[in-house]
Amino acid sequence: MLKGCVPWPEGFVDRYWAAGHWRGYTLDNLLRDWALEHGPRTALVHGDTRLSYAHLNRRVDRMAAAFRLRGLRPGQRVVVQLPNVPEFVITVFALMRAGAVPVYCPLSYRTPEVAHIVRVTQAVGYVGPATHRGFDHTAMAAGIAAQWPFLRRVFTFEEPGTASPYGGLTTDPAGCQYSPLGALDSPPGPALALSADEVALFELADAEGELPRLVPRTHNDYAYQARAAAEVVGLTGDDVYLAVLPAESLFAFGGPGIVGTLSLGGTVVLADGQDPSAWLSAIERERVTITSFPSGSARHLADVLPTIQADLGSLRLVQICGELLPREAAERLGAALGCRLQPVFGLPEGLLLLTRPEDPAETLLTTHGRPLSPDDEIRIVDADGRDVPEGEPGELLARGPCTTRGHYREPEGNALVFTPEGYFRSGVLARRDPEGNVVVSGRPGGPRNARHDH
Repeated sequence: MLKGCVPWPEGFVDRYWAAGHWRGYTLDNLLRDWALEHGPRTALVHGDTRLSYAHLNRRVDRMAAAFRLRGLRPGQRVVVQLPNVPEFVITVFALMRAGAVPVYCPLSYRTPEVAHIVRVTQAVGYVGPATHRGFDHTAMAAGIAAQWPFLRRVFTFEEPGTASPYGGLTTDPAGCQYSPLGALDSPPGPALALSADEVALFELADAEGELPRLVPRTHNDYAYQARAAAEVVGLTGDDVYLAVLPAESLFAFGGPGIVGTLSLGGTVVLADGQDPSAWLSAIERERVTITSFPSGSARHLADVLPTIQADLGSLRLVQICGELLPREAAERLGAALGCRLQPVFGLPEGLLLLTRPEDPAETLLTTHGRPLSPDDEIRIVDADGRDVPEGEPGELLARGPCTTRGHYREPEGNALVFTPEGYFRSGVLARRDPEGNVVVSGRPGGPRNARHDH
């Protein structure tokens, strides 16, 4: 594992392998298998663009080869800051296939956050839009590269039809190279031998008043998370998943999201933008069966749905991510959408809480459900670290096969945020009902607050 990451103790590693949670497959190798099994089926849709599984895998192969030709080496980190476009999925899998580690970065982040992420990871590369909604990402990357000399490769994404400012590879006076992402196309060479125990990607955990912390996710734990979440929601190859949350977010990428859908031969529709009417149009046009809405948008949808004309008959499940909807709003939204709602809660550190299809209506309306894995261990504790009685609120602690044992390069912070027994102190307030379902109700305050609307 990369230096600066905290490994799982050997006994837990043995337990998770013995249980079949971890299986030793890297995410990029899984994509190869999915392409062989589902080659002509549609993997990705974005507007008028449609990519089959075979085409997606070829694009990943050729981009990975180009990354290696441009000097990326196994274990090196590359910040990825892209909108919900096919290039996000292609780039992430291509970096993994080249042995590099993508670092997910929200589009909303600017120089303070991105420079911090580059510094902590010592990222050698940055992938982002040339400009997006009026902001010059290339200029931001150039400024950061001038500050941190290890950042020497900037790959820019331009929307189709946009004239690229780069005719090819260019180099600035400081030695940083710039090239359009679309130019990364080289014949693939021999496949790298990569380990599923290694870090596959970095997610980010926000903390109030602090710069984001980096969360290492291995191939083993992330593949298990997506596979188990797909089983919980009953995904099949006939499902069509609409990604309206940012593609790098927990539920959009792997809860079950993009990875879970592709693992079964389904279709992923990428929605770029936060216009609910566009989401509903995409549901009608692509016959979407499952999607994930942030709770704030879901609450708004409950109010505006009666005024929007769209055929939503294909929907069977909508995940509501984050805070629980008020009961009346949840009942109205479920009736208007004509499908089941699934309250879910997730942390970038890996814990997922989900309600189950067989749960009674009361559970679906009033709780976030149970942990994803039977080997997830959660505690709810008071300010002194003592377990609180059932039904009483306290801080949610978790450890398990998908939950990291430490933030990247944060030895002092980890001593505060993780217990000596390896539990992650989430900084969120929760209680447990008599059936074992968890209700996340807020944040107790303090420096450990982690964003939970992923």
